[in-house]
Formats: sequence, C-alpha cells, structure tokens
Amino acid sequence: MAASGNSATERKPAVANGKSNGNGPITAVAPAERDAIETKYRDFFWTYTEEPHRSRRLAIIKAHPEVTKLCGPEPLTKYVVAGVVALQVFLAYYLRDTSFWSFKFWAIAYVFGATSNQNLFLAIHEISHNLAFRSPLANRLFAIFANLPIAVPYSASFRPYHLTHHKSLGVDGLDTDLPTAFEAVFLDSILGKAFFCTFQIFFYALRPMVVYRIPMTWIHLINVVVQLTFDYLLATYVSGNAVLYLLLSSFLAGSLHPTAGHFIAEHYVYETITPTARDPQNQIPIPETFSYYGPLNFFTYNVGLHNEHHDFPAIPWTRLPKLNEIAKEFYDELPRHESWVYVLWRFIFDEQVGMRCRVKRKEGGRVVGGGSAVAKPAGWTEDEIEA
Repeated sequence: MAASGNSATERKPAVANGKSNGNGPITAVAPAERDAIETKYRDFFWTYTEEPHRSRRLAIIKAHPEVTKLCGPEPLTKYVVAGVVALQVFLAYYLRDTSFWSFKFWAIAYVFGATSNQNLFLAIHEISHNLAFRSPLANRLFAIFANLPIAVPYSASFRPYHLTHHKSLGVDGLDTDLPTAFEAVFLDSILGKAFFCTFQIFFYALRPMVVYRIPMTWIHLINVVVQLTFDYLLATYVSGNAVLYLLLSSFLAGSLHPTAGHFIAEHYVYETITPTARDPQNQIPIPETFSYYGPLNFFTYNVGLHNEHHDFPAIPWTRLPKLNEIAKEFYDELPRHESWVYVLWRFIFDEQVGMRCRVKRKEGGRVVGGGSAVAKPAGWTEDEIEA
C-alpha cells in the first residue's frame, strides 16, 4: 500500500464563480476567465487555497508551545557527514583500478555509493536550513565539504531554490520542485515516467535554471572552485575511475534506487481526488505533502517525515520524530506512504498517478536569494511569511 488516509473531502461549501488566496474574501471570476483557467490548467491540481504548513505550524505551536524548543542545530550532523565523505573517498580509492563496466564497480556504486550520496544530498538539504552550525557562513562552507563526493558543484545553488520551495510551495514559476509543462506533456506515459524516474537527478539539476535563475555569488564561486579542484586532484593522484565512481554514485542515487523514491513521495498526489475537490472554485484543500515513516529514514536524515519538516523547517532531523510524538493528533490522519519502492513502481505503472499529479498555485510565496522570478502577491504579511 503506497499511501493511506482519506481522499480529499469537502470542507467548505462550493463557491460559484469565485476565488480566494486562502486568506481574504472571495472575489468574482468572470466566466471567460474561469473557462480559460479550467482549459489551461485542468491537468494539474490547481488551487486557490494557501499551502497547509503555515497554518498547521501555528496551530501546533498554539496547542504544544514546547515544540519550539526542538528548533536549532544538531551537532551530530557534522560527524555523520564527515564519516560518509570519508567512506566515499575510501571506496573511490578502492575502485581506482577496477573496470568501470565490471559488476563489482556497479554493485558497489549502487549499494554503497548511491546510498551514501543520497545521504549527502539530504545532508546538504539539512544544512541549507542552518541545522549543522549556528553560524550561517559555517553552514554554507560545510555544505561545500559535504558536496565533495557528489563530484558536481551544487550545494550553493541548492539552498536558495530549496528555501524558495518552502516559502512558495506549489507556486507556478517559483517552486522548482514542480514539473514543467514540457515534462507534463511529454513524460506522462509509462515509458515517459520510467525515463523520468531513471534520469530524475538530471531533471532536478536542470529544471531550476529553466524556471528562473539565481544570481551568482562568491559562495557559488567557492563551491565550483573547491569541487573542480577536488575532482582534478582525485583524477590525477588516484585515477579517473575514482571520479567516475563518485559520478555514478550520484547518478544512481537519483535514479531507480530505493532512497530516490523520496523525490516523488514527498509532494506528488497519490490520493484519489474527487471531481468536487479538483475544482479550484470549491476551495477544498488537496493533500500535497506526504510523509513516510519506514526504515529508509535511517539513511536519509528522516526526510520521510516530510509533513513535519515542512511544518517546522528549523527542527533538525534527529528531533522530527519527537515533533511527531508531541503533535501526534495533527499527523496521524494525514496521508502517508508505506514504501518508497512502491512509490516508484506505482508512479511508473499506475495511470492515475503521474507527472500532472501535483498541486499548483497561481500566486503567493516568496523568492529566497534573488533571481529572475517574482512572487505574485497572496495577501500575506511579512510576519505571516516568516512565521
């Protein structure tokens, strides 16, 4: 069973020819505009409701004010990162004379390398929220260190895009976790979805630059210089195969690998959505974030607790289970996944699940780190955005 929980049900009465940003009153929508919206956007789950995490965060704090004590850096993170970086450098050295096309090379890359680099992807995710050190600069520099076995510089760019994803969940043109129109049209078939799952690491790497670009900063330059220097030294003094091992590990970590299921599991809608709920005019919230509480969280910084993470991005991975325990009544009834492997299988073969199964918004959010994107007003105050 890939997901459990209730399908979207009616929570508010239907509103004819109206829309709202989730905070203010309903305003009239002309029939022609409504028809254009329905025609253009019928394939995604378009909504006028606000993202659910801000309101749930405030409700949890009101009911359990002690959860705020869970926020802050986790000292253990730096030791885990150092250990995984050391393991990957050792394995790269170990395979320096092993043929790239040998079973041994690929088996080690899949079992150990991909798992380790997925761990480092999510370490960088954790560090992007300033959860390794109290100093923001220390976190930026440590993310560059965690980036080394990934072999491609990306930690500096990941942070602004990811924080914008949090501030602008589902907002078209801002949330780069959303599939583009091109992906939705050309990859929404069994073969297309299989291709996407196999090469999803490239989609997540290249899509942000297609949606909008962030400005180059000195931390980006350091990230690139340090990474290319590391790759050069590894290729020169160990072997080219050592670099190939790290690159293959990164590719497999974002391909058909059990831990890669989290990319899709987090925000693709696996629930059965009723026609009433699918109509954005009815203001019925659709589940758009799913958690997973299985054993693979051990390797992935508890990223499976994704509702908890989006509700409280300032709580580190080691304390997310405690958050769930304290605020259990808020999380027990939310839809969840039981298996990331089944998430991948169902995504590919279930025609009811695909590239279009994402909740999208036309407005709202906030851009973090600058860039060419512009947030569309959603009636939020600055204090509400930062809450």
